[in-house]
Amino acid sequence: MTQIIGALSEIAADYDALFCDLWGCLHNGKAAYPAAVAALQGFRAQGGRVCLMTNAPRPNKYVVQQLDRMGVPRDCWDLVVSSGDAAQEAMFAGAVGRKVWHIGTDKDAGFFTDVPPEFADAPAIERVGLDEAEGIVASGPFYEDSETPEHYRAQFLLARERGLPMLCANPDIVVDLGETRIYCAGALAEFYESIGGKAFYFGKPHPPIYDRARRLMELGEDARILAVGDGIATDVKGAAQEGIDALFVTGGLAADAFGTDVEAPVLEALLAWLRVHQMEPRYAIGRLR
Repeated sequence: MTQIIGALSEIAADYDALFCDLWGCLHNGKAAYPAAVAALQGFRAQGGRVCLMTNAPRPNKYVVQQLDRMGVPRDCWDLVVSSGDAAQEAMFAGAVGRKVWHIGTDKDAGFFTDVPPEFADAPAIERVGLDEAEGIVASGPFYEDSETPEHYRAQFLLARERGLPMLCANPDIVVDLGETRIYCAGALAEFYESIGGKAFYFGKPHPPIYDRARRLMELGEDARILAVGDGIATDVKGAAQEGIDALFVTGGLAADAFGTDVEAPVLEALLAWLRVHQMEPRYAIGRLR
């Protein structure tokens, strides 16, 4: 049965490394959570290692720049691994062709312009219109604050008929930007599949992002890893599939389901909700602290 804890320090000694989500755990898209920062600093001070693992559809250097702007100190993490890193490798390897229709905003341009060194001599990836495309790369809606997947029905039907595969650079369905909930690329890919299209995923809960984190952190098979996150279908499901423990942050995306105090989830409500989702993380906490 899932155990509610009051602080990461209660269980920190049982783990060598954390795979910690960002949005909803360490920050809300606009500002960092001071208690979460302190918790990660404390874990590292005791010899633990922290990988910030995010489904952001950008190479990790852009994620680091965002963290710097929000004032997240660099002494609370060792490594940043993004969905964009894993998906970018696949794109430059030609997973959806060399001519792609990109769905996303200008902030994701680095996904295409920052060519990984190992692909420096590979044929270029060209962004083109849907009518010329060999595949689709989705990093999010064109207009995050107003569009839903349904806005893309006509274009997706055409893409499906042409047999275009979609590379989903961010498997998240939604995130909360401050107080505003916005759709992510995962929602677009899910909708595309629902009408018969084919999509490939590279962030949580899918293996490539975990494989990359283990490789870069040089974690052995016996490393004790704890996944921390507020996404039941990404963070918790991914941990279960990887055979590692999960600390579910209830005060994130699903906060309204567990009572009126985001810092103190109601156990009965939590267990009932987890049964519906058929997940049983080892631990839960209101907010990371």
